[in-house]
Amino acid sequence: MSAHSLGEDPCGFEESSGEAELWKSTSTRPSIHNATTPKLVINRRAVTSQGFQGQTSVDEPPEIASPPGLSKKPSSTVSGNVLLESNNLFHHFSDSPSPDIRRRAAFMKTHAYCTHPSHHQTRMALSPHDPEARKETTSTQPPAFVCFECPDCGIPVSCSEDHWADDYESHIEICDTLRQVNEDDHDLRSGRFFPEFRYAGPQMEEALVNMANWDTYLYTRDYDAIDEERSLRQVTKLLTYPVTIGSILSELSPYDIRRNGRLTTEGLKSLSALRYNLHPPRTGGDGTMKGIRLHPPPVRIFILGARAESSLPREVWQQLSFLFPRVAFHLIFIGPESMANRDAEFPLPERTPGNPFGAVVEDRISHEMKISTFVEYYHTLHQAGLFQPYDPYFDCFVLFHPGLGHPASSHEWADTIPQLLETKVPIISTGYTEWDMKRDQKWVEEKVGGEMDILMEPGENIFRSLRWDINDFDPVDLSCGNWGVWAFRGKRYAPFISLSRLDIKLSNQYRYETTMKD
Repeated sequence: MSAHSLGEDPCGFEESSGEAELWKSTSTRPSIHNATTPKLVINRRAVTSQGFQGQTSVDEPPEIASPPGLSKKPSSTVSGNVLLESNNLFHHFSDSPSPDIRRRAAFMKTHAYCTHPSHHQTRMALSPHDPEARKETTSTQPPAFVCFECPDCGIPVSCSEDHWADDYESHIEICDTLRQVNEDDHDLRSGRFFPEFRYAGPQMEEALVNMANWDTYLYTRDYDAIDEERSLRQVTKLLTYPVTIGSILSELSPYDIRRNGRLTTEGLKSLSALRYNLHPPRTGGDGTMKGIRLHPPPVRIFILGARAESSLPREVWQQLSFLFPRVAFHLIFIGPESMANRDAEFPLPERTPGNPFGAVVEDRISHEMKISTFVEYYHTLHQAGLFQPYDPYFDCFVLFHPGLGHPASSHEWADTIPQLLETKVPIISTGYTEWDMKRDQKWVEEKVGGEMDILMEPGENIFRSLRWDINDFDPVDLSCGNWGVWAFRGKRYAPFISLSRLDIKLSNQYRYETTMKD
């Protein structure tokens, strides 16, 4: 019988008597979900109700207990709140100064499996690039958790040093990127001031926004100069969501119908309808009685399957309204996870006859933006007719990393996709990787057949997140937010005229013209 089945720690963690009391669990192995956390005592002047985030301040609550064997080591005091300098960001995850990252390392070592080809497969390979695809069915060794941290990237990637060295040729392909992820995570918890998160305000209409790439966008939007690549990676991780939408809908979009522009003829038709209202002419209205003008309804953007994007700072989503200063927006987040981990911020309201789906409405963000959140599946709201009628001139659907073709989530979209196509409204979809995006497209094509028009060909998103992320269940699985983007819509059919009726119509027109000439 293996040590794993006996409930022993596969990575050799040792518990002290004091930490064992905080780490009692009914599980057979330690897990970060089983930790007993002390009650947080929030100072009146504290600015957050969250746990320790890597900064030391008299106003912060006490930090949560670390996993056994990973208690924080005393470090030298740094002046102010800066705990890590820019030249001291690399640390092994298990020895990190940040308790959050040490807990993350403990989670990986008890949930992620070694990718060495000698181990048995732990799941079905999801793509040809999946490390599980390298494992043969005749492999002799049982699955093993990652316990060894690469000395170059500091992330647990192998079950032992021998397997790490034997598979080093494969690991070296992503080692530099993993080290970059390591340093970026420590940078967020370094305690430094982040000037890159000071977002630009309203755009002067006489100054056009250049959407050729991130550099020209940030420059023409009058952001503070971002001179370091790490700062650029941090800010694009958040801005990728509103700017991806704006870059497609704007009349200054880098996507067009020219060669390699990726926009199709049908896409130009659909986006032109939206752009007609996103860039309206001046009306001459002002704040006086004589200057009162009628305003069109807000442009509705439905963000389905919303997760992390629904909890972004509202200053980030306001960047979308600054790109279209004459238009009001109504962002509608829909999905069962759209309010995850936000109970303290917005407790879900009761479902009443006036609010049957328990919507959380934020209508005081600005005069140009309103946000509503529905913790519900879209197909339920569609069947209730809550948002009907849909208007191609004012509505748009966005799916951020929906996983349409993923085996674990495709069944959740089976009822939704046909309903979206019925609306004849543009649908923008993104993916974590090229494989993820093309797998979604293939699933939609197989699901609806010829009832779909491609509006924008799949390809890399110009405004993708420049920061890479790793999967805690598979540390060698690298992805970035909104890497690729494509768009589609329900097929529109031209009016059908039979050939016999067409012949009669043409002959009658010919007789009329002949009579007029005589």
